[in-house]
Amino acid sequence: MAPKRILVTGASGCIGHYISEALIQQTNHELYLLVRNPEKLQINYETRAGVTVIKADMLDIDHYANLLKTIDCAILAATAWGGSQAVFDVNVGKTLRLMNLLDPDVCEQIIYFSTASVLDRNNELLKEANELGTDYIRSKYECLRQLSRLPINKRITALFPTLVLGGDSNKPYSHLSAGLPDVVKWINLIRFFKADASFHFIHGQDIAQVVLHLIHHPPKPDEPRYLVLGNERVTVNQAIEDACAYLNTKIPFRVTLSPWLADLLIAIFRIQMAAWDRFCVNYRHFTYLNPVSPDTFGLPTYCRTFTDVLKISRVGEPPRIVNEETFNTEQSAEERESKRA
Repeated sequence: MAPKRILVTGASGCIGHYISEALIQQTNHELYLLVRNPEKLQINYETRAGVTVIKADMLDIDHYANLLKTIDCAILAATAWGGSQAVFDVNVGKTLRLMNLLDPDVCEQIIYFSTASVLDRNNELLKEANELGTDYIRSKYECLRQLSRLPINKRITALFPTLVLGGDSNKPYSHLSAGLPDVVKWINLIRFFKADASFHFIHGQDIAQVVLHLIHHPPKPDEPRYLVLGNERVTVNQAIEDACAYLNTKIPFRVTLSPWLADLLIAIFRIQMAAWDRFCVNYRHFTYLNPVSPDTFGLPTYCRTFTDVLKISRVGEPPRIVNEETFNTEQSAEERESKRA
């Protein structure tokens, strides 16, 4: 296969690190990694020729119009998390502008990262995400709504990650992975509770393998181009049971944490909740139709079960040091919201 010219935005994030590393190590494509601060790139991008790091902000994307017209595949993982105006400028305005600067006659595919938070259980737009969501979620909702208007729309493959795990010695930890070792501190309490809730998760390494597959095998005209990234559904109760088994902790009895009991605890402890937080508590089942993982394409999956999650996250082992700046800036909204839900 002839080498492609591939652009990766958001290469310094958790997901961006996994994608960039996989592209560097497993392909011979010509890569352009767009980052605001190259010092945040912890992977070795000088191991082979054909990798160019571009120090740039998405707000200045017009400066790279000439390069964008030569790109065969654009992987758009860059995002802004906080600050109302900046979030919409980057996640909507400049993201759409970048897509418009690509040449439909040259660009074979745009792999655009959204978030599963904007979808309901039938993989349709969730109206509450737009009405109650954080600035980040509402910006992703708005960008998704406008994709159909773009001349290059038929080349867009939109990915919707569920709860994202990831991070190691040369990649920033996702918020969820950074917090999982704390399960040990709380297991003696949470083992007594049951809850009617469920979720999906996926590891950054598995996301990277899905992206590589899509680069080499773009969806055909009759195949879905909106893909939810996640392993099979896991219930909260099963996750608690797996954690207890992994930590060799017995469950003597369990109390069902019903909605009214949750409301009572929130009131007793005077927990402040935004409208989106309250919605998440009541919605409970963040599940989707036909989630996609490497298994979907017959590829090996790095992290498939919740027990795998615990092993990879080193639950029960000595705590690791997480860079505070990375922890605060590279986390995804759905991961932050998992703690609220």
